[in-house]
Amino acid sequence: MYDKYPILVHQWLEKTASEFPDKTALVCGKESITYRELNEKSDNMAAALRLNGISHQDRVVIFLENSIETVISLYAVAKAGAIFVIVNEQLKAAKLAYIINNSQAKFLVSSGPKIKTVSLAVNECHGKPKLIFTRINKKVTDQFNDSLAFEELTSSKPDTAGISTVVEIIDQDLAALIYTSGSTGEPKGVMSSHLNMISAARSIIQYTKQCSGDIILNVLPLSFDYGLYQVIMSVMFGGTVILEKSFAYFHQVLLKISEYKVTGFPIVPTIVAMMLNLQDLSKYDFSSLRFITNTGAALPVEHIRRFRKLFPRLEIYSMYGLTECKRVSYLPVEQIDIRPDSVGIAMPNCRVLIVDNDGKPVNTGEIGELIIQGSNVMPGYWQDPQLSAKVYKTGYLNLRYLYSGDFFKQDKDGYLYFLGRKDDMIKTRGERVSPKEIENIISQYPGVAEVAVIGIPEPIMSQVPKAFIVKANGYNLNTDDILKYSIENMERFMVPGAVEFIDALPKTPNGKIDKNKLKEQELQI
Repeated sequence: MYDKYPILVHQWLEKTASEFPDKTALVCGKESITYRELNEKSDNMAAALRLNGISHQDRVVIFLENSIETVISLYAVAKAGAIFVIVNEQLKAAKLAYIINNSQAKFLVSSGPKIKTVSLAVNECHGKPKLIFTRINKKVTDQFNDSLAFEELTSSKPDTAGISTVVEIIDQDLAALIYTSGSTGEPKGVMSSHLNMISAARSIIQYTKQCSGDIILNVLPLSFDYGLYQVIMSVMFGGTVILEKSFAYFHQVLLKISEYKVTGFPIVPTIVAMMLNLQDLSKYDFSSLRFITNTGAALPVEHIRRFRKLFPRLEIYSMYGLTECKRVSYLPVEQIDIRPDSVGIAMPNCRVLIVDNDGKPVNTGEIGELIIQGSNVMPGYWQDPQLSAKVYKTGYLNLRYLYSGDFFKQDKDGYLYFLGRKDDMIKTRGERVSPKEIENIISQYPGVAEVAVIGIPEPIMSQVPKAFIVKANGYNLNTDDILKYSIENMERFMVPGAVEFIDALPKTPNGKIDKNKLKEQELQI
C-alpha cells in the first residue's frame, strides 16, 4: 500500500494495522484496542466527519482525558485531512473558549462529564463548533440536542454516497496545533505538519532503538507533545502503549510496569523525585524496563546518580526539546555517567548552533542562545506572524532557524549543556548565573527532594538567587544547612540570598515545575 516509510501521520496507523492487525495498540484502564479496531474506528469517524461537513485543514478541538477515544479522534481527524487540537481536560472554560476561537474550530470532541465546562466555553465562542460527545447522557442530549454521539460515529461507516471521502493530503499540510503557554498569558498554537511530526518521531525512534516488542507506559497528558508522541511513535514502530490518565495514583502506576512488562517509561523530573522519595522502591518489579526518557526539564545530576545506583542496567536518555520542534538533542546512554549534566548532541537530521546576540557562533565553552534547523522545526505560530517572525528567523549563513530562547554552552567534544531560559538567567554581582547549576548542586545535599531557583530583586546586586526546597521524607533541614553547603560548593555569586522550604513546588499540568508561579508569589510578598 505504501513505500517502506509512509509520509503522513495516519498512514502509519494503516500500515501497522495491516502488519499487526490483532496486536494490542492501546490499554487504558480496563479497556484495550487492537490496531485493526483502532484503524477501523478512526476510518468510520473520519467518514462521519466528512459527511458532517468537515473540510481540508479544518480544526477539531479534542477536549478529553487520556483515553482510547482521544487516540481514535486524532487519527480520524488526520484521515479526514483536518487538524487535531488536543487540549488538557483540566482546562477551565475561559481558556477552552480562547482556543476554540483562536483555532476557529469546526468541531469539538468532548465527554458527558465535561458538559458544564463545554457549555460555558461554547457560549463564549464567536462561531459555534459542532459538538461530538462520548459517554453521552440525557443531560447532554437535553442541552445539546443536535450533538453527535462518538460511539455512533465510530461503530460503523456511514453512507457517504454523494460526497467525496477522498482527501488529497501532502506532508506539508498541518496535522496538529499544539497549544503551549504564551508570554502574554494566552496560549499560543504551534503549527505541526505531517512532515514535522513524522521526521521528529523517526529520529527519536532511531536513537532510542524502539521496536515492535516495546511496551510504553505513558502517564503524560496527550495534550503535551511529549505524551502525544508516545502514541505517534508506538503506532509507527508497532508497539503497545499503556495509557494512564495521570500519575496522581503513583503506586498503581508503578505496579503497571510489572503487570504489563513495560519496557519504556517516559518521565519528567517530578516523577523521578517522587520515585526517589518512596520509602521502599525495591518492592516494585522493574525487571522488564529497558529504558526511561526525560525531557521538558533537565534531570538534576544527583537524581541521575541515585537512579543509576538503583538501576545500573537501565538506559537513561536525557534529552532536550521544545514544542516548536519536538526534540533537539539526546545524550547517548553510554555518556550518562561521564556527562550527567549534559543534554547531549543533536538528534539525527537536526542541526544546532549556539550563537551570540549578533547571530554568530560562539566559541567552545562560551554561553549563547541555541538555534535549531531541521524538518522537525515547526513552521510557526497559528495566526501570529509577528511572534513567528521573532522566533523563526534567518540566521547563520542566511538559513532559517528556530531561536530557542534558551542559553547553552558546548564542550570541546560537541556536547550541549542547558543553562536556562534567557528570561530565567539571574544577573547578580556582575555575573550571569544559571539557576540550573545552582539547582544541581543543592539537589546533592541529603534530604533535598526537589529544588527550584529563581532570581529575586535586590537593591545593590540587582538580583540574588532564591532557592525553594522540598524536603525528602524523614529529613529535618534548615536554612543554615543549605547556605553552609552552598558556600562550600559554589562560587560566591551563586550562593542563594534566600532559602524557603515549601511542602510542594507548583507544577504545570504537564508535571514541570512552574517557576512563573514562584515569581508571582514573590511579587505578592
